[in-house]
This record gives sequence, C-alpha cells and structure tokens, in this order.
Amino acid sequence: MAKASDVYGILYQNLVDAGCSEEEITACMDYAKKDNWKNILSTLTHHKKALLEQVHTSEKQIDCLDFLIYRLNKEFI
Repeated sequence: MAKASDVYGILYQNLVDAGCSEEEITACMDYAKKDNWKNILSTLTHHKKALLEQVHTSEKQIDCLDFLIYRLNKEFI
C-alpha cells in the first residue's frame, strides 16, 4: 500500500482499483509525471463512461431475465 505522501503510488493504486487497463494506467502515470492533470481527467472520464455502459447493459440483461422468470412462473408454475 502506498504512503499518503506518495502521490504516484496512490494514483497508481486507485487506477488499478478502478479497473483501468494497463494502457490507461500507463498513460495516466505518464501524464502525472508531466503534470498534465487535464489528460488524466479526460482518460478517467472516458473510463467511467465505459463502466457506466457496462452497468446499463447488465441492467437491461437483468430486466430481461426478470421478465422471463416472471412469465415462466406465471405460465408454467
């Protein structure tokens, strides 16, 4: 675990914990070393949008399963 004063270590661990790809992590770490925080924010925003798309896709799949389970219970049980 990174020390509280280890900005790069904290950034790296948070990127890993957020599920960023190795490419995203490398890019963000390079941006941080160049003090380019705008590009880090852009990369993180893009990653967040991708995660939200996955959540929405999963929610739709769950809704479909709920409907199918409802119909099967109503029709056959």
